[in-house]
Amino acid sequence: MNQEDRLSEPDLALLQLGRRLHADGYRFITPTPLTHERVNQRPGNERSKTLRDVFGWSRPFAPGLISADEQRQLQEAEVLEERDGLLRSRVRWSSLDGMLFAHSQFPTQANDAVFFGPDSYRFAHLIHTHLQQNFTAVHRAVDIGCGAGVGAMVIARARREAQVLAVDINPLALRLCAVNAALAEVANVEIARSDVLQDVEGEFDLIVANPPYMADPAERAYRHGGGTLGAGLSLRIVEQALPRLTPGGSLVLYTGVAMVDGRDPFLEALGAWRDSPQFAWTYRELDPDVFGEELLTPGYQDVERIAVVALVVTRTGAGIGGNIDEQASEVRH
Repeated sequence: MNQEDRLSEPDLALLQLGRRLHADGYRFITPTPLTHERVNQRPGNERSKTLRDVFGWSRPFAPGLISADEQRQLQEAEVLEERDGLLRSRVRWSSLDGMLFAHSQFPTQANDAVFFGPDSYRFAHLIHTHLQQNFTAVHRAVDIGCGAGVGAMVIARARREAQVLAVDINPLALRLCAVNAALAEVANVEIARSDVLQDVEGEFDLIVANPPYMADPAERAYRHGGGTLGAGLSLRIVEQALPRLTPGGSLVLYTGVAMVDGRDPFLEALGAWRDSPQFAWTYRELDPDVFGEELLTPGYQDVERIAVVALVVTRTGAGIGGNIDEQASEVRH
């Protein structure tokens, strides 16, 4: 059974829309939420004039901008919503590596919103770089918290022989990821619900993740990382992923860190793993200062900056079966 055969009727309508946009040469690079807001607030940007306005900038539009048949089909699929005589798409489409990805409309306020933005592009680049520099065979891979499916799709296209799992706890993310996989025509992606790796079995040659890393007072799932200043989920991923790597396998984690008083609390919390002979590490800042507006959010009063970092951990094979469980316990505490 291919990806398309697994889709519901509403999701098939979304897939058909994606194919239409792709055939028409649609392209949209999604900016940060602050940039998105500022561009939409410019005079003349109140309503959509093009499909990029509708499906990229999430601007309302008057009936007639798209055909009546397509409008009816998308309304029946609940892709379009109507308010005050204008229509608006619940879904955005963004371009990455020649693919289109469906994700949530702007602004992403719903708890189950599926986020896509500059982090997605950096995450994809990080995976590409790892695959170009690491020649270990990838037979089985997993994208934890897959969202729209960027990590899974990048791996699946670069390693056609690999079985790639895309896992998330968000039903909407799993639906949109399935649509995106069908649109990308990748047959080696399997989509499943899992809380990190708790609901999947076995070991992996490659584990990738781009988890939410903010401390969100509303605790919206798509952006709240939990724990101290949003690092909780990233630490859980490290804890669950490292014991599940095959010898020579790697974890590629893209995340954000709230820097406090010149310190990196996330790197400090990883101390229980860093000296193990079982793993080789690289850790670097990809961007020293992102989402500066978040420093005005309650809980960030002592944070100097939010950096995005890349953690790549490779299992060397030394001491397999040693003190991994003890190290996991130390990270949890």
